[in-house]
Amino acid sequence: MPESAQSARRTQEQRRTDARRRVVDAATELVAHRGSRSVSLADVGTAAGYSRGIVNHHFGSKDRLLAAVLEHSQNFAEPPEAPSGLGRLTSLITTYLGVIRRRSPKPEAFLQLWSESMCTGSDLGPLFAERDSWFRELLAGHIRDGIADGSIRPDADPATTALIVAGMLRGTAMLLFSTARDVEAESIAADAAAMVQRDLAATATRKRAAPAR
Repeated sequence: MPESAQSARRTQEQRRTDARRRVVDAATELVAHRGSRSVSLADVGTAAGYSRGIVNHHFGSKDRLLAAVLEHSQNFAEPPEAPSGLGRLTSLITTYLGVIRRRSPKPEAFLQLWSESMCTGSDLGPLFAERDSWFRELLAGHIRDGIADGSIRPDADPATTALIVAGMLRGTAMLLFSTARDVEAESIAADAAAMVQRDLAATATRKRAAPAR
């Protein structure tokens, strides 16, 4: 393929990528402020600087667009690699809740969609089931690593503990975005990580067993 043709193809692919990103960004911001039910494909196209036809071209339906928004809004910067499973878990907790401090559209859109998914008849349920499974497995992986490297107590069940931690993170985030907006999110993140560390640290096994002696 001639170099000019390759350059034109790269430019075309870049335009498609840029258009898709702008549409998802616009949809994320609209969902964060209005919820998904009052957002149309035409609204998203206008906010992104395109027509509804462009949105349809890239996603085909509102459900597929919301799936892209959900995936986009759940992504967050991976915390720095820690030397232990427990360290990676607590770093993830502080990073996850630290995002709330910036009050950006991504976490707010995610929480809006999460609350809508609990309504009867919502089409978002299956989307969240898939993303929840991914998130809990991410947490469970760190817990399994921690048990293997000795940083997490061996009696901790990875799946159950991951479910509890995920619930703590989601519930805390929801409160910080709703009725507890005046609370300092950064300190909450640090306290949540410290609480999990105290409970899961390998030394906690001996402390729990002490009263039974």
